[in-house]
Amino acid sequence: MTLHLSHGSPDAEISLPELKSLLFTALDKLGQRHRVLVVPPDITRLHSRAGELTHYAWEYYGDDLHAVLPALGTHAVMPPEKLTQMFGDVPQHLFRIHNWRTDIVTVGEIPPEFVREQSEGKLNFSWPAQVNRLIAHGGFDLILSIGQVVPHEVIGMANYNKNILIGTGGRDGINRSHYLSAVYGLERIMGRADNPVRRLLNYASDHFLNHLPIVYAHTVVGRAADGNLVTRGLFVGDDTECFHRAAELSLKVNFEMLDRPIRKAVVYLEPQEFHSTWIGNKAVYRTRMALADGAELIILAPAVREFGEDRTIDTLIRKYGYFGTPATLAAVNANPDLGAELGAASHLMHSSSEGRFTITWCPGHLTKEEVESVGFNYGDLSQMLRRYDPEKLAHGYNTVDGEEIFFIPNPAVGLWAHRDRFLD
Repeated sequence: MTLHLSHGSPDAEISLPELKSLLFTALDKLGQRHRVLVVPPDITRLHSRAGELTHYAWEYYGDDLHAVLPALGTHAVMPPEKLTQMFGDVPQHLFRIHNWRTDIVTVGEIPPEFVREQSEGKLNFSWPAQVNRLIAHGGFDLILSIGQVVPHEVIGMANYNKNILIGTGGRDGINRSHYLSAVYGLERIMGRADNPVRRLLNYASDHFLNHLPIVYAHTVVGRAADGNLVTRGLFVGDDTECFHRAAELSLKVNFEMLDRPIRKAVVYLEPQEFHSTWIGNKAVYRTRMALADGAELIILAPAVREFGEDRTIDTLIRKYGYFGTPATLAAVNANPDLGAELGAASHLMHSSSEGRFTITWCPGHLTKEEVESVGFNYGDLSQMLRRYDPEKLAHGYNTVDGEEIFFIPNPAVGLWAHRDRFLD
């Protein structure tokens, strides 16, 4: 097990030329490879620098790079224009599509005793370690997994083996890992590199993936004083040290601890990145530990047009809605369709305020009736944009018409909490 590169600090500003040079330095240490697979995230991680790193890997390996497999998880397939937007002129014939329902191999099974222990006795199922067929049987001599380490609602801190076991994982593995996170408690997991879901994935890596030539390239991306996103770190290696170094930096860069709870938050979802509440509800779970009881959360979402990016999940969200953990657990027990899609059930719990604060969605392409039917308040987007103009608001506290609001221009790059709610 080797750490090939560890570079970064809370104040670092790594330029794209420097990022390319750093990656090339790390790849030099791997020695010659002749059949390379790159596994980056999709467009929902547009700001991760994974698009640029994938391009650099293509430049480095040339014809030895045989395929690029975006780690879609349950997300929608990227059309050609989105591939170009994120990956530039990387040849599109290299890209493969991951189908999380059909295109997978189960490489091992974690026994129910381990899951029961990690869930504190709440769950009693086994966990299948599932990956895309290309990962398991592609015959690659390098699988370069690229992504950003940032606080995450299901896994505590995103990336490392999540990119493989969830991003290219299968239906049962995704559903059951997400459900473990939900029943254990989002607020006990967010921002923590060590947690029950991560231990599940680490068990699978140690027992079922250690024969594969997987190398991880982790970025840490933060917001500079002028509001622009900058790369703070790059870490390349094939074991947990690489991930933990990136996670340590990410907490310093991406985690904003507030001295007092937020009474009113306004979150903007960039059109090129957010098209569904499945992704856009990062606005909820990345802020919920910072919101006061009785607070108001307003979500400005110009491009949101659906609830789930997967058709089955979209139908389930419309049917059961975001009505809190007790209602969702009851629905799981009473309804086979939701019980068979535990990932969707987990999302419904993660994205609810549990009645503690109000959530007002202002989508560009969903109707008032659609939004209210799933348990959210509805706000008219054009009116809200006139009042809360993202171009005029600064990250953090602002005063609008004499009222204090907390503005977040992109919830995907951070985690917010106030001290009384963040349990150590």
